[in-house]
Amino acid sequence: MAGGFVSSNAPLNTTGENKNYTFALSILTSLFFMWGFITCLNDILIPHLKAVFTLNYTQAMLIQFCFFTAYFVMSLPSGYIVEKIGYKKGIVLGLIIAGIGCLMFYPSASMRSYGLFLTAFFVLASGITLLQVAANPYVTILGPPATASSRLNLTQAFNSLGTTIAPIFGSMLILSVAVKSAEALSGLTPDELATYQLAEAAAVQNPYVILALVLFVIAGVFAVIKLPVIEAATPAEVSGSSAGERESAWKYPHLVLGAIGIFVYVGAEVSIGSFLVNFLGEKNIAGLAEADAGKYVSFYWGGAMIGRFVGAVVMQKLKPGKVLAVAAVVAALLVVVTMLSSGSIAMWLILSVGLFNSIMFPSIFSLGVAGLGKHTGQGSGILCMAIVGGALIPLLQGFIADRIGIQHAFFIPVLCYMFIAYYGYRGHKIV
Repeated sequence: MAGGFVSSNAPLNTTGENKNYTFALSILTSLFFMWGFITCLNDILIPHLKAVFTLNYTQAMLIQFCFFTAYFVMSLPSGYIVEKIGYKKGIVLGLIIAGIGCLMFYPSASMRSYGLFLTAFFVLASGITLLQVAANPYVTILGPPATASSRLNLTQAFNSLGTTIAPIFGSMLILSVAVKSAEALSGLTPDELATYQLAEAAAVQNPYVILALVLFVIAGVFAVIKLPVIEAATPAEVSGSSAGERESAWKYPHLVLGAIGIFVYVGAEVSIGSFLVNFLGEKNIAGLAEADAGKYVSFYWGGAMIGRFVGAVVMQKLKPGKVLAVAAVVAALLVVVTMLSSGSIAMWLILSVGLFNSIMFPSIFSLGVAGLGKHTGQGSGILCMAIVGGALIPLLQGFIADRIGIQHAFFIPVLCYMFIAYYGYRGHKIV
């Protein structure tokens, strides 16, 4: 899931001598796990709320629209907040806001209000955005610069662990209550209807209340522990870079193309994940019930976790651009064959796309900020805002799915992977 590389607009350094930051890195790793877990729960809630509110695919994708729009809207304000209150307090505040967003699911379910649900998603994602902006710099400085990439890969792997576990957790709790059709509801007595509505609401309320409590506990832990002090580097410390020849990160074509790459990558990854439960429920694919289909989503995100461990080794020996291009081509081919096939073949091919998604985000990000010098912070902010692709592309695919069906609508991710392949082959080169 997107979220391994988000930073504020200022270069960073640490004060004090180098120390053993094992404990600090361990507790920070828990944050990556949590926001991966929470983000992936969206894939389970989408089919549930689609059924509860009898939504079409376009309306259901408003969930991802509201969630990922927060990245675009809140990234720059989050950077400003962190600069004012510091990174540690930024983490605590991000956790609290995310916890409040989780608590908002309780009245949303009780009132059966889709609009309130969408508001809760935006608040939750705003907290996660602030959390990422504040937490990521710590990972990069908790140890020698030469091993920063390894630390980032480690935290991303735990992010993927969260996305792998979340569908199983969500399927057991959220999808455990089968949503009844309008016809079935009409046949219930008032007492039966009340009992059903309470059970259906609790299926959403209980998991998110638990998540809120966990987030508040973690916020309390971060409020009392000691972490390294991070300061913004002065302009004089970075002015010696050759990047000073250009006045802005926007002047670097490889950064601009990288932002487009992040936009389409997050869009493709989120689109596929968002449609998986409904796709696997299609009679010509697997015909699975929602609760069973939700468990298979773990294979999609689990592939990303495995791929990140493998990619960390492979990319030490091969050029990132070539690995990125090959992964994108393979992902595109897998989706194309999925569109042309049926049954278990289509099911396992679409699930295997996650394996090749794994290295895309860190590869695009690292290639995008390469050679920016003093503009690296600005470039990182631009790439972070491009995560809004997770809001817009699923909405587009939902609009198309309503007209031509889920399976054929997967041509949208194919187009996304084709651009990523171009970026890995040629677009990332610094000119």
